Amino acid sequence: MRLERLAVDKFKVFLTFDDMHDRGITKEDLWQDVPKVHDLFRDMMLEADDELGFKVDGPIAVEVFAMPAQGMVFIVSKGQADDDFDDEGFEEGYIEMQVTLDETDEIFYELFHFEAAIGLASRLYSFGVKGGKLYSFQNRYFIKFDEFEIEDVNEGAFISLLAEFGNPSTISSYRVDEYGKQLMADNAVESLYHYFIKK
Repeated sequence: MRLERLAVDKFKVFLTFDDMHDRGITKEDLWQDVPKVHDLFRDMMLEADDELGFKVDGPIAVEVFAMPAQGMVFIVSKGQADDDFDDEGFEEGYIEMQVTLDETDEIFYELFHFEAAIGLASRLYSFGVKGGKLYSFQNRYFIKFDEFEIEDVNEGAFISLLAEFGNPSTISSYRVDEYGKQLMADNAVESLYHYFIKK
């Protein structure tokens, strides 16, 4: 579980599918009112308090984004308490929250330096992957693959290669696309291989 503060009243949690598997939770469970999901959200709140100093003192909104073969991103925002908010229930450990779930078909990874992008391209090119878009944003690099670009490759092996060189991005690709710089609009792996690796 990785946490990142986004604003005074908002933080983000990234959970890999391995994290979820260890807790015995599936994506479908997040829609259910079951104890293990309550435990997950309680652990998230406790860790946010411990790591980020984020105090939950009212209702919260939770947005959940599923990323294929990578994990889940939770955006937790404090809401405004309304007249129906049960202060007594909250004091007893209950949190009023509204959960929305979304899913994306893209694979979006964060790389901490350009050499990682070159190393990744070397491995992916020999693996048969040549597509992707490469971005830079806030002194980091990001590589994005659409589902159609990796249809013919072993998804598990592909994700393992990505994980050797970076981490699933907890920043949305829309934000990077809008505020970052697009370095390679398509065939990023092939371009990196051609310019930096091919002898």
